[in-house]
Amino acid sequence: MTEISFHFNVLSPTGYACRLLRKALRRGSAIAVTGPKAALAELDRELWAFDAAEFLPHAWVADLDAVPQSLRTGTVWLAPEPLAAPLHDALVNLGESAPNGFESFRRLIEVVSTGESDRSAARERWKGYARRGYAIERHEVGE
Repeated sequence: MTEISFHFNVLSPTGYACRLLRKALRRGSAIAVTGPKAALAELDRELWAFDAAEFLPHAWVADLDAVPQSLRTGTVWLAPEPLAAPLHDALVNLGESAPNGFESFRRLIEVVSTGESDRSAARERWKGYARRGYAIERHEVGE
């Protein structure tokens, strides 16, 4: 069953996602990020802004065929539709709804900002996951 964790009180969801992605890639996890295209585009810009020593390889799922098979595990996949990600180890959600097909991933990390609409949507996702029997971990970030 998918392990689900909520990370609350995040001041910058894309900035926080960058730190999560760095940690996941260092551990060798295959990871995808989903959410609205605008949030994924912002994350893409932030990932390109890293200096060379900290660069995280990343690509849009739509460009999957351009990434050699041997590099796919070490690539962060930006996936408006997460089921299209080539590997289903971990999924970071920057959106306000439960991602389609989240249950096919080993882990789901929900990033929740301090905004009231985001927190309200997160409460609804939490209730939905709990109704389906998922155990949920809560992390207070408080950057």
